Amino acid sequence: MSSPATPRSFAPVLRSEWLKIRTLRSLLGALLALFAATTAFSAIAGVSETSDPEFDPLFMALSGVGPGQIAAISFGAMAVSSEFHGGGLRLSLAAVPRRGRWFAAKLLAIGVPTLAVGLVTAFAALVVGRAGLGDAASGLSTGEQTRGVVGCAVYLTLMALFAAGVAALMRSGVGALSLIIPFILVVSFVIGDAAGAGVADFLPDRAGQAVLYETPDRTLGPWAGLGVTALWTTAAVTAGAWSLRRRDA
Repeated sequence: MSSPATPRSFAPVLRSEWLKIRTLRSLLGALLALFAATTAFSAIAGVSETSDPEFDPLFMALSGVGPGQIAAISFGAMAVSSEFHGGGLRLSLAAVPRRGRWFAAKLLAIGVPTLAVGLVTAFAALVVGRAGLGDAASGLSTGEQTRGVVGCAVYLTLMALFAAGVAALMRSGVGALSLIIPFILVVSFVIGDAAGAGVADFLPDRAGQAVLYETPDRTLGPWAGLGVTALWTTAAVTAGAWSLRRRDA
């Protein structure tokens, strides 16, 4: 009978997965793009004039997360799909035969840097967004801004892990991106227009982004929305883990 996994036995697996990510320029580029795109678009939104007197200043300051999340999704999908090229997965599983342990290490190696970069990104986006909004953002409380920054980072992390799960299920980064990106950019809004806002509020992107609003005018509150996104992520990761266990490397 094999002994249960211990933190000491898990640490080398996690270190190995982190080294893989750190040495792939495309993955580091995705994290850099996450920071650059989010802060740039938040800065643009901050200085853009709006004719809506009821606009949400917190969401406006953090609105760069819309394009920025594409980089987070790409990071999660590519980190997993890189294993399916050139027999990489066979080598990984030869070193770590327990597929569940390997996948857990891979997810942690994706989630931790995404969360760290997400926190820095969200804070920078809020700073540049508020600078552009000026007095329009003066009513934001410290608690609301903290919730927006932390919630934004958690949301980006969940979306990266969601993409990782889908990539593991489909065994393809291109396939995962071809499914997820059009969904969040087009299909989510089409469903919202066709079925009503109540249904769209439970989609992974729309639910999680409720945390970016000062006053969410949605079915779900900020943390409940993140909880729904977490359920979508859990489902995707579970499906990916099932695929890894059932299919040949």
